[in-house]
Amino acid sequence: MNVLQNSVNVLAGELAEILGDNLAAAYLTGSVVLGDFREGWSDIDILCFAKDEISGEAAEKLLGLRRELDARRPGEYYLNFEGGILPLSVLEGKKAVCVYWGTGGQKLTDGYDMGVFGTMELLDSGTLLLGEDVRGRIDYPSADMIKAAVSEHYETVRKYAVPRESLHSAGWMLDIARCIYTLRTGKIIGKTMAGEWAVEQGLVPDPPVMERVIRIRKNPLKYKNDAPTLGWIAGLGEEIQRFAGVLEREINLS
Repeated sequence: MNVLQNSVNVLAGELAEILGDNLAAAYLTGSVVLGDFREGWSDIDILCFAKDEISGEAAEKLLGLRRELDARRPGEYYLNFEGGILPLSVLEGKKAVCVYWGTGGQKLTDGYDMGVFGTMELLDSGTLLLGEDVRGRIDYPSADMIKAAVSEHYETVRKYAVPRESLHSAGWMLDIARCIYTLRTGKIIGKTMAGEWAVEQGLVPDPPVMERVIRIRKNPLKYKNDAPTLGWIAGLGEEIQRFAGVLEREINLS
């Protein structure tokens, strides 16, 4: 069993132990199930539902679970897990204690928004790890909702896509490609595949730029400390905004 799969199994077992009979379902989503997990770049997206409210004791245990497992089992992937643990009642718009795991840390909240893209990923490709499938309780986003989510991401690119010397800054190109794919098809694919698709469709203003981004995405550990590569990424601002212009036209035409 590889380290990634073992990390998933261990974390799932801990969720089952902490929530006990209150566990309704737990799903793996995102790059892992889309066949696009890249060590050194990707997160491991997980979403867990509780049948009823999460007790204070359970919430505190869940809050520190990633760090506790990382300390106990170093060298595995526990700090890569992102997502949330929430009562099913949240799906009905009710407020309840939820546990959020993100890139910057973890916190308790009184709600959890899966978002349009997260909902699509869960319904289309989520892998059930524990419990019984509850996706029948979740409505698929409408075409208008998908367009609105893509438009919001487009605005984010226009305002905040200022590249730095970080591999993740190259990801803006892949995010734009995936938005165009989603807008055209109503589906979500992995970031690497979206970049390749955009090149094949002739949508990228400068194909060699996207092709280099894809090479970096496929082998991030090779490039994460490579100064020429990081310097090149930091200079991608114009290319990202030109590609955002393609997304803008797609939004207007949809």
